[in-house]
Amino acid sequence: MAEHVGKPKVRFAGFTEVWEQRKLGDLAEFNPKAELPTNFEYVDLESVVGTELINHRTQTKYTAPSRAQRLAQYGDLFYQLVRPYQKNNYLFELNSENFVFSTGYAQLRPSVDGYFLMSLVQNEYFVQKVLDNCTGTSYPAINVNDLAEINVYTSLKKSEQARIGTFFRQLDRLITLHQRKRGRLENIKKAMLEKMFPKNGADVPEVRFAGFTEAWEQRKLGEIADIVGGGTPSTSNPSYWNGDIDWYAPAEIGEQIFLTGSQKKITANGLQKCSAALLPVGTVLFTSRAGIGNTAILAKQAATNQGFQSIVPDFKIADSYFIFSRTHELKKFAEIVGAGSTFTEVSGKQMSRIPILMPKLDEQARIGTFFRHLDRLITLHQRKVELLQNIKKACLEAMFA
Repeated sequence: MAEHVGKPKVRFAGFTEVWEQRKLGDLAEFNPKAELPTNFEYVDLESVVGTELINHRTQTKYTAPSRAQRLAQYGDLFYQLVRPYQKNNYLFELNSENFVFSTGYAQLRPSVDGYFLMSLVQNEYFVQKVLDNCTGTSYPAINVNDLAEINVYTSLKKSEQARIGTFFRQLDRLITLHQRKRGRLENIKKAMLEKMFPKNGADVPEVRFAGFTEAWEQRKLGEIADIVGGGTPSTSNPSYWNGDIDWYAPAEIGEQIFLTGSQKKITANGLQKCSAALLPVGTVLFTSRAGIGNTAILAKQAATNQGFQSIVPDFKIADSYFIFSRTHELKKFAEIVGAGSTFTEVSGKQMSRIPILMPKLDEQARIGTFFRHLDRLITLHQRKVELLQNIKKACLEAMFA
């Protein structure tokens, strides 16, 4: 974390003056008083995510929650007082005079550049100062007066504030752009999952690729794939570990679709001495315990521990990505049949009995390819969001004193 001595590490050309220390309350008027309009749009603590206003609801002065107190004016910064580490803060720049925010936000009317101040309060160094002044553990919160007393370094030159504010505004716009593109693609995927697979009682989907007209056939999962459990070699025998065979645990199954390398690896001897099996490329890993139904596809041969009932398709009749695209459906059935245990777990036998409607292999492949392309686009935008967020984090640290 940067040292805070009054000069940022990175500055725009032409600015050399030392930044001066001020209290946050010196840079903005806090919670200005105002008369609420009769009707307004209410913004509660769930309505701001990151730097975006994602929701609001119409209220009247007489029926609104008692926390509806902060009448927004163009340029006001709303700082979330609860769980400040989430950085859900919003710079109000809507041409409207009827938005009212919850008292869960501190309302700051800046005397400095608005986006400069917005960026300053998102800096990790500032957030840590806020957390140091918070009370509570599960829901840490800071008092408005304590927030106003926090010392910060600021440029006194309006031109430098504006340059910094503009830089972070553009960065936030790029982040928001890719978040929205990802969101639209996720909505498209959700809609197509509903339309490209038959609904209950139907044997054909609403939407099909041209040339496919045959009814889908009802099968059991065990008829189109082998269901293979896993195992763990003895941890007391070092000859079983640190080999060249990938060995997955359920915690490794996250957002990644294709798996190419595990955190832990076992030896051929370790594989032989436990109930794990070497699974082929194209296997759909399926978590079978608490957290049932998390899936990924092997892009490289691997084994798993006993927290999986993996689906090894018969590649002559079943397509891996087609099966993977039905994760939600398989998860739903697995949770139902596995619910009777002391802790929720689904067995291989139970998995093999899950009913699944299947078209011919060529139609499966077309559907699988379609969703694979869609998932690639979603992942692309997610990676861009993460890259830009990392750039923003680094720049906030470098560009604020």
